[in-house]
Amino acid sequence: MSDTPNNLDELRQRIDQLDDNILRLISDRARCAKQVADIKTKDDPGTVFYRPEREAQVLRRIMALNDGPLDDEEMARLFREIMSACLALEQPVKVAYLGPEGTFTQQAALKHFGHSAVSMPMAAIDDVFREVEAGAANYGVVPVENSTEGVVNHTLDSFMDSAMQIDGEVVLRIHHHLLVSSNTLKDKVSRIYSHPQSFAQCRKWLDAHYPHAERVAVASNAEAAKLVKTEWHSAAIAGDMAARLYGLEKIAEKIEDSPDNSTRFLIIGNHNVPMSGEDKTSIVVAMRNQPGALHELLEPFHRHQIDLTRLETRPSRTGVWNYVFFIDFKGHRDEPEVAAVLEEVRLRSAELKVLGSYPMGVL
Repeated sequence: MSDTPNNLDELRQRIDQLDDNILRLISDRARCAKQVADIKTKDDPGTVFYRPEREAQVLRRIMALNDGPLDDEEMARLFREIMSACLALEQPVKVAYLGPEGTFTQQAALKHFGHSAVSMPMAAIDDVFREVEAGAANYGVVPVENSTEGVVNHTLDSFMDSAMQIDGEVVLRIHHHLLVSSNTLKDKVSRIYSHPQSFAQCRKWLDAHYPHAERVAVASNAEAAKLVKTEWHSAAIAGDMAARLYGLEKIAEKIEDSPDNSTRFLIIGNHNVPMSGEDKTSIVVAMRNQPGALHELLEPFHRHQIDLTRLETRPSRTGVWNYVFFIDFKGHRDEPEVAAVLEEVRLRSAELKVLGSYPMGVL
């Protein structure tokens, strides 16, 4: 027992030395990033500093080298924040997202770009697209599908009318909590606010625990959290960020019906992204209205052994009972095999639009 204080002192000194080294190395990295920015600016004043493919490669490399005790994702998150802070020295990234503050979309934006990015809440998905198209934001973040409730049709429809590219993706585990304010009488809750999708994702839990409470759908979970602050008999379904932002208490945690509930978000921008080594491509295809059209569309993918990851159908804007197909598949459009498939699809379809090739989600 007498050795314990000395051992603790030695360990603390060792930690201090390591902290000194970490500080020095982070500062060295930041200075190096600043030099990169100076070179880029000198060569091209209008250069793009954020490189999605490069950041994906760095994070994958870190995860491959990591041998613990921190797990791969936790280590990658630490490096994500270092990279975000270094990028802010070059040029702060402005990111529009489906707001208001405290939404899962903001959480996805910060997960992908880090907390040094400037996040800008927008009232609607259309507004996110317009903000990026106008150049007021460098990138946008929009939800595209939930593992329980399926595709977000508004996002798909927005791509049909927009010239925006998909520059990345991020998958977020969605945990819903039942939140109340300090004014709430917890045994008198008779109204619950949330987004319609959150109600759908927590339906069984609500039926079991609050079968008689009024369920009021609002535009976002963050708005639900705001409303609860002003009422004594209501609760909200929202996530951790909304709980912290609006100072609410969790009276029940992780109330989603599916334990692996997750939402995929897309990063939209104005640039083509080079290959990162592990990529995905998204396209929208309009086929001629004829028998066997879907088979004709999918056959080249099968023959070239291209792995499809998603296929969605939406009504066409140009004709009654005509449909367009949204397709995600593994690979980059600059790869010869993928380029060959896209050319075949182009010849077989009425219209083909490549929405983007981008790194597969790392975090």
